[in-house]
Amino acid sequence: MHWILLRGLTREHAHWGRFPDQLRAAFPQDQFHLVDLPGTGIHYCDDSPNTIAGIRQKVVEQIRHIPRPFSVLALSMGGMVAMDWAQHAEHGELQHLVLINSSFGFSPFWRRMQPAAWPRILRLLARRELFHRERDILRLTSNRELPLGLCKAWYSIQRQRPVTYRNALNQLLAASRYKPQPKAPMADALLLASKGDRIVHWLCSAELERRWCWTLKLHPDAGHDLPMDEPEWLIRQIRNWLPGR
Repeated sequence: MHWILLRGLTREHAHWGRFPDQLRAAFPQDQFHLVDLPGTGIHYCDDSPNTIAGIRQKVVEQIRHIPRPFSVLALSMGGMVAMDWAQHAEHGELQHLVLINSSFGFSPFWRRMQPAAWPRILRLLARRELFHRERDILRLTSNRELPLGLCKAWYSIQRQRPVTYRNALNQLLAASRYKPQPKAPMADALLLASKGDRIVHWLCSAELERRWCWTLKLHPDAGHDLPMDEPEWLIRQIRNWLPGR
């Protein structure tokens, strides 16, 4: 099985940290492909579209060489891209969908991004001192103790492949306007959310469970970056959900 991994707002493949290796160890028969959104990672020099549909089209262009069907694991805004992809995919193109701490237009805006997060995120996007900005992003997205080495690693990522302020705003605009089509794109998907998420309220995932009867699993205290805070828990939920694993 070929998995596509998608990150969120202004984040890239390197921000997954050790999580892809942990996935490969847990599912050695599968292949995991880390795909960057336009304007981030290896595509940091490209312009990001300001719609989720435009971002999705750029993502799909990147993976045409990978054999179908795909399964998608996506975090935060990456989940919106994955949802839009699922709703526009050809029959049989997507096999499994795992959405982590994502939000959609079915929920009110104050749940899609909690009110206390808005001013912090806007200040962070505009902040020019890179080390403190990346450290503060980690403090917002994680509920665990942050080693200095992790802050330095994220600083190094931004130094090597900087996300422009314009691309950050385009991604933020795309995320804020996105609303899925009303019909579920598949019979089931796995929704993973954190009750301790200080950016996206876990009720956004619960709303999808209510509408489409998808599978929802909640972590009691992890932060928005669930793969960083609780990778073992996350992998266990995926293993229990996948048929025959």
